[in-house]
Amino acid sequence: GLLSVIQKLKGSPEQELRIVLLGLDNAGKTTLLKRLASEEVSTITPTQGFNIKSVHSHGLKLNVWDIGGQRSIRPYWKKYLGSTDLLIYVIDSADQKRFEETGQELAELTEDESLMGVPLLVFANKQDLVTAAPAAEIAEGLSLHTYRDREWQIQACSALSGEGVQDGMNWISSQIMNRKK
Repeated sequence: GLLSVIQKLKGSPEQELRIVLLGLDNAGKTTLLKRLASEEVSTITPTQGFNIKSVHSHGLKLNVWDIGGQRSIRPYWKKYLGSTDLLIYVIDSADQKRFEETGQELAELTEDESLMGVPLLVFANKQDLVTAAPAAEIAEGLSLHTYRDREWQIQACSALSGEGVQDGMNWISSQIMNRKK
């Protein structure tokens, strides 16, 4: 966009970040990634393995690793965590039967040595569905308030409509700017 053009004219190099995008299967990770890349989100198939996309946002180049969330793939998540600058964790806010499972996976991830101190953005996705739990309720259920070793944010969103997604990206941008200070 215009911002990146201005920065290129100024000669300031774009900062590159490695972001790992995780969550249970069917949480909306790939839809979210396609939304961030301004791609069509009407037909999405479950991720077998992983997708990598470079997304330009706020003068940053975000190298986003979208890794499948099927139970058989989750043991491999840890192999992708090295050199991660930010973790985005996506939750299906309407799938309340899986809140405990997703909470356990997130807790396990945040205890991993390679993610120590890494900022965490939780997207409470599928807020467009009437059965969706509010983000504050999900944050409480995940005990996010107990995370003292990192900055974290929960953001209500709908990857399908795009609502709330930019707010999450603004938080990422503010994290990076604060880190530079």
